[in-house]
Amino acid sequence: MSDAALRAVYGIKYNPFLPSLPPEALWALPDAERFALRVEKLVAQGGFALITGDPGQGKSKTLQWLSHRLALVPDLVVGVMERPQSKLADFYRELGDLFGVALTPLNRYGGFKTLRARWKAHFDSTLRRPVLLIDEAQEVSSLCLTELRILQSACFDSESLLFTVLCGDSRLPEHFRLPELMPLGTRIRARLQLAPLPPEELKAYLDFTLTQAGHPQLLTPELAQTLAAHAAGNLRVLTHMAAELLAAGLERNLPRLDEDLYFELFSPPPKIRRSQARAENR
Repeated sequence: MSDAALRAVYGIKYNPFLPSLPPEALWALPDAERFALRVEKLVAQGGFALITGDPGQGKSKTLQWLSHRLALVPDLVVGVMERPQSKLADFYRELGDLFGVALTPLNRYGGFKTLRARWKAHFDSTLRRPVLLIDEAQEVSSLCLTELRILQSACFDSESLLFTVLCGDSRLPEHFRLPELMPLGTRIRARLQLAPLPPEELKAYLDFTLTQAGHPQLLTPELAQTLAAHAAGNLRVLTHMAAELLAAGLERNLPRLDEDLYFELFSPPPKIRRSQARAENR
């Protein structure tokens, strides 16, 4: 399904139900705005923040939305870790790449000192700590999380050289109950816990994303309500159903997506009576 075909049939700029959305099309989940304001204030002080939620609740998109927002802050350096499951040596190497420091696995102490010096110099020149964003943070080993805590702490823990946002599923808060990670857990200064969304919020999401794509009337009001009611409060389920409807509508050149298409695609076939089924099998 190409963007050209979507423009030709529906006049929309892109598929609004795929993960690859432009930054301006990212929707702020409930409480995300308050969380972002808190983070923007804390980047001058350093520390940790936490985003958690079950799969499909919008954690990664919220982190992407936050990354785009922080990138607009003048003089703020934002690094996004892409391989959270790395061993300690590669963890250090990626930190070095993100913040412009050449590190070697054989000289971890030198890397430790160089990273801290780079973060301290940035803070001294801008009064803002650099920011590190880690998605799928439940995959980060306890050893790497402990190293990160020590790495960004200075002056007997009276100063933090970095601000880190950890984003992960419901396993992540449980990690902080481990003895070796409790010191990090007590340092989390802002939290955003995502929960299943009520139908009215899911409907608001559909309205927003379709407006951003350029066709707010693509779905009939009845279909939007039906999708919101049957998505189990889960944004991923919602967008997957909507994407399937859009693909079917484009294939059939339908001018608008409606409930009839929904029931055709997602309603179970009618049950055949046992007697009729036995007769057909003879």
